[in-house]
Amino acid sequence: MSAADLSHDVPTSNEAAWLRQIAEGTATRHEDEFFRALVAHLADVMDTEYALIAEMRGDSRARAVAFRHPHGFESATEWNLAGSPCEQLVSHGSCHFSSGVSQRFPHHALVVDRGIESYAGIALTAPDGQLLGYLSVFGTKSMPPEPRKADVLRIFAARAAGELARVRIQRELGESEERLRDLFDEAPIAYVHEDLESRFLRANRAALRILGVKPEEAVGTIGMSLVPQTPEAQRRVREAFESVGRGTDTSGVVLELRRKDNGKPIWIQWWSKPDPSGTYTRTMFTDITDRVLLQQEQTQLKEQNRYLREEIKSVHNFEEIVGNSQGLLSVLANVDLVCATDTTVLITGETGTGKELIARAIHSASPRRDKPLIKLNCAALPTGLVESELFGHEKGAFSGALERRLGRFELADGGTIFLDEIGEVPLDVQVKLLRVLQEREFERVGGGTPIKVDVRIIAATNRDLPRTIALGKFRQDLFYRLNVFPVHLPPLRERTEDIPLLVHYFVSRSVQRVGRPIRFVADDVIERLRRYAWPGNIRELENVVERAVILSPGDELEIGPELLPSAPPDPVAGESADARAEPAVHHSPEATGSRALEDIERAHIIEILRQANWRIEGEHGAARLLGLNPSTLRSRMKKLAIRRRSETS
Repeated sequence: MSAADLSHDVPTSNEAAWLRQIAEGTATRHEDEFFRALVAHLADVMDTEYALIAEMRGDSRARAVAFRHPHGFESATEWNLAGSPCEQLVSHGSCHFSSGVSQRFPHHALVVDRGIESYAGIALTAPDGQLLGYLSVFGTKSMPPEPRKADVLRIFAARAAGELARVRIQRELGESEERLRDLFDEAPIAYVHEDLESRFLRANRAALRILGVKPEEAVGTIGMSLVPQTPEAQRRVREAFESVGRGTDTSGVVLELRRKDNGKPIWIQWWSKPDPSGTYTRTMFTDITDRVLLQQEQTQLKEQNRYLREEIKSVHNFEEIVGNSQGLLSVLANVDLVCATDTTVLITGETGTGKELIARAIHSASPRRDKPLIKLNCAALPTGLVESELFGHEKGAFSGALERRLGRFELADGGTIFLDEIGEVPLDVQVKLLRVLQEREFERVGGGTPIKVDVRIIAATNRDLPRTIALGKFRQDLFYRLNVFPVHLPPLRERTEDIPLLVHYFVSRSVQRVGRPIRFVADDVIERLRRYAWPGNIRELENVVERAVILSPGDELEIGPELLPSAPPDPVAGESADARAEPAVHHSPEATGSRALEDIERAHIIEILRQANWRIEGEHGAARLLGLNPSTLRSRMKKLAIRRRSETS
């Protein structure tokens, strides 16, 4: 059984305390003290008599770096791995024996003489994959698999491997400076030897390159002269050198410097330690300027984002709504007034203008925000199912009603219901909606018991309801009940100043979703988008941007003519009279504004169907491009009498 069998989930409070114990118990220790503290804490946490950190000595021998046993500590003891559980650990990377270790390894003196019953361990490797040694725990009691303890053992092993790698590097550097001269000069990490006055005695090529020092200037350069005269930079370097003087750890200190050749700022991660002779310090560092600048930029962007969010919240609390045009701000001002009330709201506007987003904003800023917002697209349902969806049904109310079902109004009790496409509700259902608005009660389909509800109603439509009333398709009394607080959303062609903000917002969302590295949007692309009439409004803009992100080959957004036609397509030779009579999409705001809303919608759907080769469903179908459910699109096509050319010729 391997130690990987023990891996599991999040630490309990006891295990969190263990992790704090190992972190605090070893944070300020070094080398021998560190390893002794580590095995001592490890034995306590794992509840074993023995804990060991061993260093490999060749391929078949190991040496104890720190060995905790019931009588104290040992180190520097060496042994052969053959015939021991350590041999299996090293060959497999980890091992775990719950019991029977003495029987499994009868020829290993340490195991047999001490009556070892259980054993678990993990190999310790350097970042380059080199085997450094291993960490193990064992004892005279059984050690059943415990996933969380295995996770803790793995954390201890990572900590030991890091320290063992560091100790090994330091040992190798200290054994023969002359032997490692070439490595010193050519190392990718910067190395500098400084005297007690901070004068360079020796510096390798990486250090000279990072600091902008010429080779002939290296000896005698004063390191402190490269520190800028800013309070923060001076404080950091002063604390770092004081740490060196005390002999405390300086690992990973970040210092700000200035290049000697051009004065440009650089940041280094710095390690320093006095030489045993006490006459100079040995320092190494890496250039982390790019990382620091990136972090500074990210911090700035986060602060700007936080500030902008707070600004938006302080005015409207509608952080998902993008735009600052006067038309949109007027809408948000009205929404801000009505959101704190329970007033019924009727949101009107063309398809794709963001009516559902406004409804969500009203709900999220209302006293009902902790209750559900239940949505229903009335146009997406067959006529016979609208009543059941709204009010629910009893078992057996109609064919297929196999059990009682709660309607949307019951689900929204205490919260808000959003009825999108309210103009599509059949007349017989409109009567029941009127009752809910007046009496705050309804009956399920097939039921006879009135059900009281406390629901705020927000309705939305892209239809001209007064015109629909004149045609006898919508009840006038229901309209007046819904139109208590009207909110009209302007089409995108009337708020073109919002298009740059919307484009960048949709690009950022699409980049995250499709994984394309789009970073730039040219001004001419923005201008083309602003000149387009957008009959499908914001939804069409979002779809165009997402397609453009997918199709753009580089890091700049490209909008090709296939995505944004500049003129309506020419009639195809041989088309029937009906097909040629299909309304084209005119892209000038004046022409679009003068046409009936249904004509605009019909023309837009036809154009998208043409682009999709009249395919409705699927990844590249018209429903996906329009952001609609396929059944909703079919319903719209039927209502607008849209048929494929082959069916009309």
